[in-house]
Amino acid sequence: MKTLIDKNKAFTRSIYSGSAERHGFVCHPQQIPVYEKGDYTLSDKPVKEWVPVVVENFRRKAAMLEKLEDDSVPVASLMTGTQLFAQAFGCEVHTYKDNNPCALPLVNNAAEADQVELPDLWKTGCLQRVFELGELVLKELGPETALGPCDLQSGFDTASLIWNKEDLLCSMVLEPEAVKRLSWKCAQLLKNFLIEFRKEFPTLSPCHCPGCWTPPELGPWLSNDECGTMSSEMFEEFCLPELIDLSETFGGLGMHCCADAEHQFPSFKKIPNFYGFNRVQDKHGYLPLLEHFAGKGSPVHALAWVSDEVIEQLIRQAPPETRFIFNLGGTDYEAGARWLEKMRNI
Repeated sequence: MKTLIDKNKAFTRSIYSGSAERHGFVCHPQQIPVYEKGDYTLSDKPVKEWVPVVVENFRRKAAMLEKLEDDSVPVASLMTGTQLFAQAFGCEVHTYKDNNPCALPLVNNAAEADQVELPDLWKTGCLQRVFELGELVLKELGPETALGPCDLQSGFDTASLIWNKEDLLCSMVLEPEAVKRLSWKCAQLLKNFLIEFRKEFPTLSPCHCPGCWTPPELGPWLSNDECGTMSSEMFEEFCLPELIDLSETFGGLGMHCCADAEHQFPSFKKIPNFYGFNRVQDKHGYLPLLEHFAGKGSPVHALAWVSDEVIEQLIRQAPPETRFIFNLGGTDYEAGARWLEKMRNI
């Protein structure tokens, strides 16, 4: 197994370095979802109670790799709901029986937003529980095990959870500096967390979504979804500076985006070393990716929830040196084997 994992790590590194001669194909087995056990950052129970869940999900991935010999590297995911960093700022959290938790707004106007204080990373219980779970999982699985991160939202996206969104969007015009101040606090907490978390866990795979293994030496990977609500001018004023700062701090940036945000693609190109992109289909499909991010020097496209027909279309129409890592999620061995055979024959 170690030989196979090492081979796949080397191949994945070749994709990101631009030397790979083919695309990657990764199969993910069905995972125990966050809500089934409950989000460990919301509970008063000992963190150790969540270790079996993370370990079971990891072992399912390892078993799938051993059977299929796809391009995957098993990752022990510390995934949480999207509420985590808003929760750290004091937001109440609503939980569901059959879905992930969500943060409830904490403030409703600029004056209230300015009263929100930047949390001390080391005195914030929900974030400390992420560190604790990571330590316990590595004790169980071994220090060489690849860890996957908790949910990572951009600073602006976290601010959009903390501040009632209707008022936040109006305040971007009426009280822009207040919006920037709160967004900066959120971005600063994220950066403080990432600096310490990456230091504590050198095997951390940065890919937040879709969760495929990514070399730990690459920069963080976060969700940037609120960009779909604004013009490109507003994006460059309120969001882009944070993304540039993160990339310059860590030497690169990967991104998940499930918004209708094609109008932001030219602005995304201004992020230095924008190395990886998970784009969820919007009303125009996936082909616009090839208009903006294709060929040598473009980010690797780590795509999931994509039909076989679209995968074939992307592979056939992409300019040379464009690279994809296609992810098939929630599959079993038989379906995964059929998918791999089909994909490798395109």
